[in-house]
Order: sequence, then structure tokens, then C-alpha cells
Amino acid sequence: QVPLVESGGGLVQAGESLRLSCATSGRTFEDFYVAWFRQAPGKEREFVAGIPWNFGAPDYTASTIARFTISRGDTKNTVYLQMDRLKTEDTAVYVCAARGSTYVSTPGAYPFWGQGTQVTVSS
Repeated sequence: QVPLVESGGGLVQAGESLRLSCATSGRTFEDFYVAWFRQAPGKEREFVAGIPWNFGAPDYTASTIARFTISRGDTKNTVYLQMDRLKTEDTAVYVCAARGSTYVSTPGAYPFWGQGTQVTVSS
């Protein structure tokens, strides 16, 4: 098992920033691919960004690559998602997920999930 706990969500205005954290306990993220997904009401869960812990470049979607940055923490058990210039359409529950070391954008490929953290962007 890979326990995942998200934090850092909240209510911000459009144009502001938030930094989300995804932490695991009792182990590190070595050998894992860690991703952020989001799910807005009435919409499907969608891939936001992901990063292989051991090596390799992060992955983004066309809607997040210019504004979001995913990064590895120094302690090897935390992944961050820096979200800048937030838009109202970024409002969603953001959920951290982990799988084996390779990139996949499909939620069903991830066996480990956190509970999520709410991000609300007001206009």
C-alpha cells in the first residue's frame, strides 16, 4: 500500500496561486510515478500533471503546462503541484495518485489514491 495525503487546497481568486502537496508515509516515492488528477462536479476525473520519481521529465496537459509545475520534494516522500494564474475552470477536487514508474494518463491505471483536496477559484 501507498498511503497518500493531499494538502494545500483552498479558496482563491482568479489569477492567484496555490501549492498543493502530496505526501506518503512509511515509504518514499522512489520507483513510483506520482500524478495529480482533478475532478469537477459532473465531469470525469482528468490527468493534470505527473512526474516519475527516479528520473525523467514531468508530464502535463495542454491546459496546465503553462501554469502548473509539478516537482519532487527533498525528502523523497512529497510531491508538489504549484498552480499559478488560476482560472475559475480550475475549480475541482485535486487528487494525488501513484503507480509504477511510467507515465499513464488514465485514472484506472493508478492503484493508489489520496482523498483529495478542494480547490475553488472565484472570479
